[in-house]
Amino acid sequence: MAARVLQQCVRTLARPSLRLSSVNLAARAAVVPSAAPHRPVSFAADSRRTRWLGLSPIPSVGVLCRQYGDLPPLTLETIKDRVLYVLKLYDKINPEKLQTSSHFMKDLGLDSLDQVEIIMAMEDEFGFEIPDAEAEKLMTPEEIVQYIADKKDVYE
Repeated sequence: MAARVLQQCVRTLARPSLRLSSVNLAARAAVVPSAAPHRPVSFAADSRRTRWLGLSPIPSVGVLCRQYGDLPPLTLETIKDRVLYVLKLYDKINPEKLQTSSHFMKDLGLDSLDQVEIIMAMEDEFGFEIPDAEAEKLMTPEEIVQYIADKKDVYE
């Protein structure tokens, strides 16, 4: 579709009678209403990031606009909620016993392999790698929350 639009644009600009000149642009601007409604049309099927927006003075050519989304900003509360959610989904942890101060080995009965799996789940959840030397020190959800908050510069 993009190739067809580009070919039509090139053909339109190549015709001497339709070349963009100040007179031709002024005439087209007078014809196109200034309050033309912008109707987004999806460029790629079900794509939220790429859209054709607006109307152009050249027929069948829109303005390509990329839109990027991001997660809401992290707070200590959202980090804590996400850490506890990941831990509750871990099959060897009883969600009723889980608290922010629960020690993985003493209170929850996990072993070192389980602790490594938990750290890997946290890396997947928050999108960064935790070095092994530091991961060995993270023995409670509270310590994981504090570590993530320090790495992501969250102080609230």
